[in-house]
Amino acid sequence: MSPTTRTLAATAAVGGLLALTACTAGATASSPSGEAHDASVTIGLTGEPVNFDLTTTAGSAIPQVLMNNVYEGLVALDQDGELQPKLAESWTVSDDGTTYDFVLQEGVTFANGEEFTADDVKFSLERIATDWAINQPKMALLDHVEVVSPTEARVVLQKPSNIWLYDMAGTVGLMFDASGIGDLANTPVGTGPYTVTERVTGDHISLAAREDYWGEEPAITDVELRYFADVVASTNALRAGDVDMLYNMQAPDLIPQFEADDELQVIQGSSNGEILLSMNNKVAPFDDVRVRQAIAYALDRQAIMDAAWAGYGESIGAMVPPTDPYYEDLNDLYPYDPEKAEELLAEAGVENLSITFDVPTRPYATAVSEVVVSQLAEVGITATIASDEFPAVWLDKVFTKHDYQMSVILAVEARDLLTTFNNPGYYIGYDNSEIAPIVAAADAGSEEEWVEGMKEVAEITATDVASLPLFLFPNIVVADAQLGGIAGNAVTESLVLSGLHWN
Repeated sequence: MSPTTRTLAATAAVGGLLALTACTAGATASSPSGEAHDASVTIGLTGEPVNFDLTTTAGSAIPQVLMNNVYEGLVALDQDGELQPKLAESWTVSDDGTTYDFVLQEGVTFANGEEFTADDVKFSLERIATDWAINQPKMALLDHVEVVSPTEARVVLQKPSNIWLYDMAGTVGLMFDASGIGDLANTPVGTGPYTVTERVTGDHISLAAREDYWGEEPAITDVELRYFADVVASTNALRAGDVDMLYNMQAPDLIPQFEADDELQVIQGSSNGEILLSMNNKVAPFDDVRVRQAIAYALDRQAIMDAAWAGYGESIGAMVPPTDPYYEDLNDLYPYDPEKAEELLAEAGVENLSITFDVPTRPYATAVSEVVVSQLAEVGITATIASDEFPAVWLDKVFTKHDYQMSVILAVEARDLLTTFNNPGYYIGYDNSEIAPIVAAADAGSEEEWVEGMKEVAEITATDVASLPLFLFPNIVVADAQLGGIAGNAVTESLVLSGLHWN
């Protein structure tokens, strides 16, 4: 982008703003220097939601838009990954760890005007077991919810859990109104600061700030999320001033150019997102642990990160990012050793192996897959790429029907080690008979016992190469230099919009 182009775009925006200011109070913001901005932001993204129903549709695209923006939970994670109160003003836990007493915020309403009360907590949590098609295991420990008063909800678990409250900061903890779930796929109704005002499939989703929001009023009243299937188109839009921010930018080679532009800012935030080489443990040849281990030895993961993502990212040896309390450096578990890979393939009797590699149509997946195919060829494995449109085709074929051998995906859910490997019905199909009792004991134990148990689970699944984390994906944000309040750390699937403002 030339600075002149963005300056002209900004000037045009201000010009249009003057007429708007005359008739719409609060629609503008002024910086200390006096430069005015429209109180709107356009954000460029990839990976458009199939619909808005996060109770039945998998993937991160829906919570990226809705979680913390349209829907809210009792608790939320801050940018440091720490639990904070949200719709719950406070909470206490019983000595035996099974009963949580939540005191709810007063004066909260849903976007349809209904008051948020403890009845909604009971309705939202208890319907997960019967009405949700995904993520039910995260609420499996729930026994029941008691409505103590309109602003007091008591949640009773079947047994104590070190994980449950953290999971409540994700999608399963979001609150719904019984009269607002009639059309979840198209009309989400939550207590959050924004509502969805328009969706144009293949182009954009528009959100508007609620005037009756219970919390702090967002500085940005109108947000447009524009979806780009093509990296070049998204970066051109940024250069032309058509978008104000590219979140999770997919062109790492361009970072030095953006960093040299004074009218832009580049943020490299932390992330929970692992680039995961998924292997279907229930079908040949990946039902043989020796083949999965051979894949691990055959791939030079540092070289993959360097070639596919310009070296941006972080090497990890297990599906646990360094920010998690049970992280251990397991990078040396499977060093790059093509000869060892060939030995294991011979031992498994699968020399000259041919496999199908389902690759979603995402820039990171395309870049990574080309390097993976090349490195596997060096040990005699022919991986034929099958390109799957993302999200619809990939979610249906790979994630839902498990009709694949090997794939690659950016797994962005926080603390997803157990989601991925402690459920044999999940698309990975890992046999969890060894780790399940360890997980159960750790979850019900002290905090120290939980950490040690989870470390053991991480090492077992990494040794078994249940699937192979290639590297920790960076959350790269490129934005107008005057845009503030950007949530640069991807601590959950959500892109939190309420803090955005023009400086």
